[in-house]
Amino acid sequence: MIKVNDLKAEITRNNLTQKDVAKLIGVTPKTFYDKMSKGVFGSDEIEIMIKELNIIDPVSIFFAKE
Repeated sequence: MIKVNDLKAEITRNNLTQKDVAKLIGVTPKTFYDKMSKGVFGSDEIEIMIKELNIIDPVSIFFAKE
């Protein structure tokens, strides 16, 4: 499960919007919002976000235990 609030913070830290990140990972904004609400992304999408958002500790965001 993804820590959605932490991912949102990383997006904001990079001066991007969720719409911008949707474009980066190749999905529509609606699909991105749906993925955020479910807390589930594909491994390719996660890899792109880690790289593009310069996420230093991806495990704490993308592979969090509830």
